[in-house]
Amino acid sequence: MAKNKKKKLPLAYKPVGFVLSWAGGALAGMAFRQAWKAIRHEDDAPDALDPDRGWGEILLAAAVQGAIFAVVRSAVDRTGAKAIERSTGVWPSADKGGRD
Repeated sequence: MAKNKKKKLPLAYKPVGFVLSWAGGALAGMAFRQAWKAIRHEDDAPDALDPDRGWGEILLAAAVQGAIFAVVRSAVDRTGAKAIERSTGVWPSADKGGRD
């Protein structure tokens, strides 16, 4: 019976994972906007196609945004997995590989 439960859990976890990912993305976006305000004292981060911004500024914004999104995504994924494990006794992913 435990094997059957393990096979079905990843499918059951998908909707939960989707909601957590969406919420994590929104949270990461807010965190990035606040971080950019603190770093550059500007409301908007530069866009890669903005002709008035330099390479350094664009790459800094991309690096900060990427780091924040990776940290938030990992924290949200791990929190969701731990919650599923606590409630069901089964880790939501059978493989120990990477995320994608």
